[in-house]
Amino acid sequence: MPLVNGFDLIDIIKERHVVAGAFNTTNLETTIGILNAVEKSGIPAFIQIAPTNIPVSGYGYIADMVNRYAKEMDTPIALHLDHGKSFDSVRQAARAGFTSVMTDNAKYDYEENIQHTYEAVQFAKGYGIPVEAELGAIAGKEDDDITKGNNKTNPDQVVDFVERTGVNLLAVAVGNVHGLDLNPNIDFPLLKKIREICPVPLVLHGASGIPDEQVAQMVDNGVVKINVASDLRRAYIQSAGKSYEEDPDRFDLVNVSLAAEKAVENVVYHKIQVMNQNPPTPVHREAKK
Repeated sequence: MPLVNGFDLIDIIKERHVVAGAFNTTNLETTIGILNAVEKSGIPAFIQIAPTNIPVSGYGYIADMVNRYAKEMDTPIALHLDHGKSFDSVRQAARAGFTSVMTDNAKYDYEENIQHTYEAVQFAKGYGIPVEAELGAIAGKEDDDITKGNNKTNPDQVVDFVERTGVNLLAVAVGNVHGLDLNPNIDFPLLKKIREICPVPLVLHGASGIPDEQVAQMVDNGVVKINVASDLRRAYIQSAGKSYEEDPDRFDLVNVSLAAEKAVENVVYHKIQVMNQNPPTPVHREAKK
């Protein structure tokens, strides 16, 4: 089926009472590995890319390759911009055909965050796509962007922030971290408190380092979207590195790439299963090349 609008995907997720994995891509092999796993699982998902990874493939090429593959899928998939730290990145993604975007203004103070988020929301309305924003600051390393300290989401600001920005999804900082170098520890009482008052669905970033048993609890805590990036990149790089270690003189790039693609697929499929311990039985086709 064609790429699904983010609003529609959220409705499907909520109706099925599942969590959508949001898996970061960079290139063709990673994209196919992710989408193969999503189709195999039958669980709706987001595939996403951050502006820091755009230099490899560009907004247009990513949109083209994802849309081309999605047309052969039975499982709903949305294409999301992850961590759009400038208005220009949001604009470029929307124009390229992304069906959901994130505007990340967590580096600003509260009022500036509201101002920049509101601007992105108003722009996205012209494309009919949802906007995700971050309240609080998630610690760790996201590509080359490092955030020190974990400024957890202040529940006293949640309702005001959502109402004044008009944002559709809220990414929260509740002990989750970006990357694999820090030890996350989810503050479930805080997450529950935010869930009870937040007018929009919640998003959890930095799921690569979160223990599986904690990830499995998110569906019952108001989280509809869970981001995974570092685990996929590590699987891809380790697969390619293993191929080199086995034979430093090999030049069959096709097989090296296919092995990396499969490594990504295996990680994504595992993550989807962890997020959805008891999902409804899906009706789907096997992933196809």
